[in-house]
Amino acid sequence: MYTIGVFAAIGRVSVRMLRHYDAIGILPPEHVDERTGYRHYSAAQLGSLMRIVELRDLGCGLDEIGAVLAASDQRTALQDALVHRRAELEASVAADAGRLARIAERLRELEGTGTMSTNVEYRPIEAVTVYAVEGRAPGMGPENVSPVIDQIMPGLIGAIEGSGRAPREPGVFWYESVPDSDELAVHVSFTADPVPETAEGYEVVALPAIPTAAVLTHHGDMPSIGRSWMALMDQIVADGYRIVGPTREIYLDAESADQSTWVTDLVAPVEKA
Repeated sequence: MYTIGVFAAIGRVSVRMLRHYDAIGILPPEHVDERTGYRHYSAAQLGSLMRIVELRDLGCGLDEIGAVLAASDQRTALQDALVHRRAELEASVAADAGRLARIAERLRELEGTGTMSTNVEYRPIEAVTVYAVEGRAPGMGPENVSPVIDQIMPGLIGAIEGSGRAPREPGVFWYESVPDSDELAVHVSFTADPVPETAEGYEVVALPAIPTAAVLTHHGDMPSIGRSWMALMDQIVADGYRIVGPTREIYLDAESADQSTWVTDLVAPVEKA
């Protein structure tokens, strides 16, 4: 049997961490002295300790590690945990690569060699009736909004197709702050039929005309759209306008799986400040 200090040294972890692993139930000691409270670990527990150390080093959570150690088939459980962690890391690497690309493009813009269009038009937007659903995002930004869109979009498409019709382009998204909350109301919609049809799974919403809208056309994927919104907001302020209503995104060309080819109008209702 090993004392807690010796066991911690062998596993290259702290005594405090061993006590924590005991407290949450993933690695309790083999024996606890009733009189002194001293913890003792068996040689057979070294494998579990090293498994914890390995998985923690790979970034796995303690809940997931506990599930691996408690599994009747640890080999399969370990394989599942590693596959899941690999997917998380791949997604993180892809997200970081996208951020690096956007940083590089932003630096090129600041240096005067960027390719992003900052041509803002001020023009009226016609009223449109849409089939819409609403979700709630925890805040602004693509990292908060995109998961909500991914969650509610399939239901909207399914509801429209389930009523015997096909979604009609362009898609129109709009965003509104939620009173007394940090949340953002995310509205996703497709253009309604000439004679709108009601059905379960969506609302028929009449979006009003906008007398004067600041419009910037974004070319590219959704992760980079925040940069275009920032350019639009900067130009609105520079031109002496202020925003007076919910902003919209009108997806003029968003059918390709390759988002780099997408074309989206960013629309903000404005009036002279």
